[in-house]
Amino acid sequence: MIPKKYAPQLFAFILSGQMSLVISGVSTWRAIGWVGDFLSQWLGAWLMAWVIAFPAVLLLSAPARIAVRILTSERQAS
Repeated sequence: MIPKKYAPQLFAFILSGQMSLVISGVSTWRAIGWVGDFLSQWLGAWLMAWVIAFPAVLLLSAPARIAVRILTSERQAS
């Protein structure tokens, strides 16, 4: 089992993998269509995208949290 202190990094790893899988699949389909080697093309695109997405999520999560904190308030809208 992974120690709880690594939860934020694990979350970023899993989320970046899922998001890059979906986006690379759509992008690959739009670029080449449903061709015979679609799955191998998608896999290659996904792995490359994940290599970029994981560190990007790690770097951009702090600024995103700050933006959310600025854009939200404790008060309920009336």
